[in-house]
Amino acid sequence: QVQLLESGGGLVQPGGSLRLSCTASGSIFSINAMGWARQGPGKERELVAGIMRSGETNYVDSVKGRFTISRDNAKNTVYLQMDRLKADDTAVYYCNVKLTRRGWLSERDYWGQGTQVTVSS
Repeated sequence: QVQLLESGGGLVQPGGSLRLSCTASGSIFSINAMGWARQGPGKERELVAGIMRSGETNYVDSVKGRFTISRDNAKNTVYLQMDRLKADDTAVYYCNVKLTRRGWLSERDYWGQGTQVTVSS
Protein backbone atom coordinates (compact mmCIF):
# COMPACT_ATOMS: atom_id res chain seq x y z
CA GLN A 1 0.00 0.00 0.00
CA VAL A 2 1.47 3.24 -1.27
CA GLN A 3 -0.42 6.49 -1.27
CA LEU A 4 0.29 9.86 -2.85
CA LEU A 5 -1.36 12.93 -1.36
CA GLU A 6 -1.41 16.09 -3.46
CA SER A 7 -2.22 19.60 -2.36
CA GLY A 8 -1.85 23.21 -3.45
CA GLY A 9 -4.14 23.42 -6.45
CA GLY A 10 -6.70 26.15 -6.87
CA LEU A 11 -7.76 29.26 -8.74
CA VAL A 12 -5.22 31.96 -9.50
CA GLN A 13 -5.09 35.03 -11.74
CA PRO A 14 -2.71 35.25 -14.71
CA GLY A 15 0.73 36.24 -13.52
CA GLY A 16 0.13 34.74 -10.11
CA SER A 17 1.86 31.91 -8.30
CA LEU A 18 0.94 28.56 -6.88
CA ARG A 19 2.89 25.84 -5.09
CA LEU A 20 1.96 22.19 -5.44
CA SER A 21 3.15 19.47 -3.10
CA CYS A 22 2.93 15.70 -3.15
CA THR A 23 3.81 13.38 -0.29
CA ALA A 24 4.31 9.64 -0.68
CA SER A 25 3.52 7.36 2.24
CA GLY A 26 3.29 3.66 2.93
CA SER A 27 5.67 0.73 2.64
CA ILE A 28 8.45 2.46 0.70
CA PHE A 29 12.04 1.30 0.41
CA SER A 30 13.37 4.01 -1.84
CA ILE A 31 12.23 6.71 -4.21
CA ASN A 32 14.04 7.26 -7.48
CA ALA A 33 12.44 9.89 -9.69
CA MET A 34 9.66 12.30 -8.82
CA GLY A 35 7.78 14.62 -11.08
CA TRP A 36 4.63 16.29 -12.27
CA ALA A 37 2.48 15.81 -15.34
CA ARG A 38 -0.58 17.73 -16.44
CA GLN A 39 -3.56 17.37 -18.73
CA GLY A 40 -5.39 20.44 -19.98
CA PRO A 41 -8.77 20.56 -21.73
CA GLY A 42 -8.60 18.69 -25.03
CA LYS A 43 -4.91 17.96 -24.60
CA GLU A 44 -2.77 14.90 -24.03
CA ARG A 45 -1.13 14.38 -20.68
CA GLU A 46 2.39 15.76 -20.73
CA LEU A 47 5.35 15.67 -18.40
CA VAL A 48 5.89 19.10 -16.90
CA ALA A 49 8.90 18.61 -14.67
CA GLY A 50 10.98 15.83 -13.21
CA ILE A 51 13.73 15.49 -10.65
CA MET A 52 16.16 12.57 -10.22
CA ARG A 53 17.83 11.25 -7.09
CA SER A 54 20.95 13.06 -8.23
CA GLY A 55 19.07 16.34 -8.17
CA GLU A 56 19.08 16.69 -11.93
CA THR A 57 15.93 18.37 -13.19
CA ASN A 58 14.18 18.75 -16.50
CA TYR A 59 11.24 20.79 -17.70
CA VAL A 60 8.98 21.01 -20.69
CA ASP A 61 9.93 24.06 -22.77
CA SER A 62 6.70 25.91 -22.09
CA VAL A 63 7.40 26.21 -18.34
CA LYS A 64 11.15 26.79 -18.32
CA GLY A 65 12.04 29.85 -16.30
CA ARG A 66 8.63 29.90 -14.63
CA PHE A 67 8.33 26.57 -12.79
CA THR A 68 10.76 25.07 -10.29
CA ILE A 69 10.69 21.48 -9.09
CA SER A 70 12.31 20.40 -5.84
CA ARG A 71 12.17 17.51 -3.39
CA ASP A 72 12.58 16.84 0.31
CA ASN A 73 13.83 13.28 0.65
CA ALA A 74 13.35 13.20 4.41
CA LYS A 75 9.65 13.91 3.92
CA ASN A 76 9.17 11.88 0.71
CA THR A 77 7.77 15.03 -0.80
CA VAL A 78 8.08 16.72 -4.17
CA TYR A 79 7.13 20.33 -4.84
CA LEU A 80 6.31 22.36 -7.91
CA GLN A 81 6.63 26.11 -7.55
CA MET A 82 4.70 27.76 -10.37
CA ASP A 83 5.28 31.45 -11.06
CA ARG A 84 3.99 33.85 -13.72
CA LEU A 85 1.14 31.50 -14.45
CA LYS A 86 -0.68 31.70 -17.78
CA ALA A 87 -4.13 30.64 -18.88
CA ASP A 88 -2.51 27.81 -20.85
CA ASP A 89 -1.25 26.35 -17.58
CA THR A 90 -4.82 25.48 -16.64
CA ALA A 91 -4.93 21.71 -16.21
CA VAL A 92 -5.20 18.86 -13.80
CA TYR A 93 -1.76 18.27 -12.35
CA TYR A 94 -0.70 14.76 -11.41
CA CYS A 95 2.12 13.77 -9.12
CA ASN A 96 4.30 10.93 -10.42
CA VAL A 97 6.68 8.91 -8.26
CA LYS A 98 8.94 6.04 -9.32
CA LEU A 99 9.64 3.97 -6.23
CA THR A 100 10.53 0.56 -4.87
CA ARG A 101 8.37 -0.95 -2.13
CA ARG A 102 9.91 -2.59 0.91
CA GLY A 103 10.54 -6.26 0.23
CA TRP A 104 10.34 -5.78 -3.52
CA LEU A 105 13.08 -5.68 -6.15
CA SER A 106 11.19 -3.98 -8.92
CA GLU A 107 10.41 -0.32 -9.36
CA ARG A 108 7.09 0.99 -10.60
CA ASP A 109 5.20 4.20 -11.23
CA TYR A 110 2.65 5.63 -8.84
CA TRP A 111 0.27 8.44 -9.65
CA GLY A 112 -1.64 10.89 -7.52
CA GLN A 113 -5.33 11.57 -7.94
CA GLY A 114 -4.67 14.94 -9.53
CA THR A 115 -5.23 18.49 -8.39
CA GLN A 116 -6.96 21.18 -10.44
CA VAL A 117 -5.07 24.34 -11.32
CA THR A 118 -7.15 27.06 -12.94
CA VAL A 119 -5.57 30.27 -14.22
CA SER A 120 -8.24 32.83 -15.00
CA SER A 121 -9.17 36.44 -14.40
